[in-house]
Amino acid sequence: MNKLNPWYVTGLTEGEGSFCVSFNLKRRLTTGIETRPSFSLTLNRRDLNLLKDIRAFFGCGAIRFSRSDRTYKYESRSIKDIRKRIIPHFMKFPLRGEKLKDFWNFRKICRMISANQHLSVKFLPEIIKLAYEMNPSGKRKYSKEYLLRVLDEVKG
Repeated sequence: MNKLNPWYVTGLTEGEGSFCVSFNLKRRLTTGIETRPSFSLTLNRRDLNLLKDIRAFFGCGAIRFSRSDRTYKYESRSIKDIRKRIIPHFMKFPLRGEKLKDFWNFRKICRMISANQHLSVKFLPEIIKLAYEMNPSGKRKYSKEYLLRVLDEVKG
């Protein structure tokens, strides 16, 4: 395995990475909404070894194949790993492009999740708002308005 230069990892993330917070409906939760942060890098299948090096670099996450676009994706979803490994990397070796805004929202959301604020109808609207400011061209399962309506119903 080649030891990756940390600035290379940041540059690769600038082009091929994503900081994302997704939401799923879960009736058993007090808020009715599950909050799932993730950091990912997606590359062509010929770069699978590079993704393995990225996984080793961060020391967390997993790699999976996407049949729809025939790519491999490195992804870290553990809030503990994101807060202890992913975020500190980008604090020390910061992004410089538009993705920096996504990172700052992602970092704030991860702090809120660590404080269990995603489990509260009081704080979840702010998390949803911040998440929907990220990745404006990305696809979402639910609209921001729909999730906020679900929360309003939970509040009663």
